Amino acid sequence: MDQTFKHKIFSFIKKPLIIAVLLFVFTLIEIYWAMGSFSDKISSGCLDCSFFDDAYLMTLFSTVFLSIVFLALSFIKNSNLKIILQLLILITVWFFWNYTIFVDRESAWSTYLFKEEIRYTFKFSFLPISILSIVTVFTLNYISRKL
Repeated sequence: MDQTFKHKIFSFIKKPLIIAVLLFVFTLIEIYWAMGSFSDKISSGCLDCSFFDDAYLMTLFSTVFLSIVFLALSFIKNSNLKIILQLLILITVWFFWNYTIFVDRESAWSTYLFKEEIRYTFKFSFLPISILSIVTVFTLNYISRKL
């Protein structure tokens, strides 16, 4: 195979691959940091599923979805708007997964109201999401500029 062809293919897949790997790593860290205290609880949806299995699947789904969205957002020229949209989307996705874990491993076994589920998820998620969303978005934008 021709070296220039290989280089062109690698250059084409390098950015999406780096974005996907970083999103995978940061999402897995966020889930464990925010919801790791529920790792010893039994899942109400799958009694044999470990916390790692759930976190891994959520991370895979998030990586695919967020990679596509972040690649699409990379065409936005206004960097402030792009960063705000990236942060909002990332925070929303991560909060959704944290809420899902809380409901599955804690709330389903008790009598929480919807407002209480949201409040407790927010309590567990605020610091991890705040820190990691900023780190993730700025890391991705820094690396994207360097490619």
